[in-house]
Amino acid sequence: MSEASSKPVSLDDIEALAVGAWILGTGGGGSPYLGLLNLRRLYAEGHRVQLMSPLDLDDDDRVAVVSNMGAPLVGQERLADSRNIARAVRMQEEINGIQFRAVMSVEIGGGNGVQALMAAVHLGIPVVDADCMGRAFPEAQMTSVAIGDLKPYPCTLYDPRGIEAVVTKVPSWKWMERASRKICVEMGSIASTSKAPRTGREVKDWGIHFTTSKAIRIGYAVREANRCHEDPIAALLDSEGGKKLFTGKIVDVARRTTEGFLRGSAVVEGSDADRGERLKLSFQNEWIVAWRGETPIATCPDLICVLDSVNGHGIGTETVRYGQRVTVVALPAPAVLTSPRGLEFVGPRAFGYDLDFHSLFPAAGAQA
Repeated sequence: MSEASSKPVSLDDIEALAVGAWILGTGGGGSPYLGLLNLRRLYAEGHRVQLMSPLDLDDDDRVAVVSNMGAPLVGQERLADSRNIARAVRMQEEINGIQFRAVMSVEIGGGNGVQALMAAVHLGIPVVDADCMGRAFPEAQMTSVAIGDLKPYPCTLYDPRGIEAVVTKVPSWKWMERASRKICVEMGSIASTSKAPRTGREVKDWGIHFTTSKAIRIGYAVREANRCHEDPIAALLDSEGGKKLFTGKIVDVARRTTEGFLRGSAVVEGSDADRGERLKLSFQNEWIVAWRGETPIATCPDLICVLDSVNGHGIGTETVRYGQRVTVVALPAPAVLTSPRGLEFVGPRAFGYDLDFHSLFPAAGAQA
């Protein structure tokens, strides 16, 4: 791959990425704000990041897949540090005796949407314009590469106190989730991780392509609407083909951090056309099911996004609070997630809900 096939990411792109990734995070992935502060400082010091197309990877290139793992609420308490995620990648190189050609995020959602850029600054390699979810999910097996039955190991985990751990081999993706989650909990319910290395061929076959560009596009659409005093939520829905589900005020939030996840629910009391109605949102790091009364009106893997009704920015499950004026929207999921095999990994039953998935976007589901 030549340098000409990658393009620079401007600081304005990163500002837009933070907005778009927070929306695509569907409540999870951690707030991108602390990562954004890291990148502002790194750019002020003269560092730059390059973005490359996944289609420009050579088949035998090695790609690092990174994320912060753990409960988003803890991520608000332990400040982000770009050196941590870079160290998790270096651990993979040392263990496997390889050199990575590029780095990509396991999920484009939330703070994890900028983790690859933070790592790339220190590693001196480009970021692949792709991820493995097209949104955010809470568990290791909820990825396109798991759906594709690619090898789940090894996984490296790094803690800023200098604790380094490696899950060297597991029989399945679910076991990778269980083993790495236990380590993460011992590290304080948050850890910097580098997942199983992927080849260029695997990224081309099983990555969800151009999601970084998608997040940047969303961010620019929302920011431009705000600048022009237009409706940012309408701009988002027009840009991404989404649907408005509910508008109102948060009147109740119940959440707890357990087993390395943030679990709970939030209740929205309707306003405007939804006055007199209530919407309940259940979450496990991310918004999983939206219930209008007793009826589920949206479920994952469709993206359920809770947005600030004024500026259109995403609201996380760890930051949602009483009194916020919110608009709940749905965006279409990548086709690999809505396929029959994909639903085994990321459908409502994968989260313990005895519900069938009915996409709000039939055309997208028909392509799966």
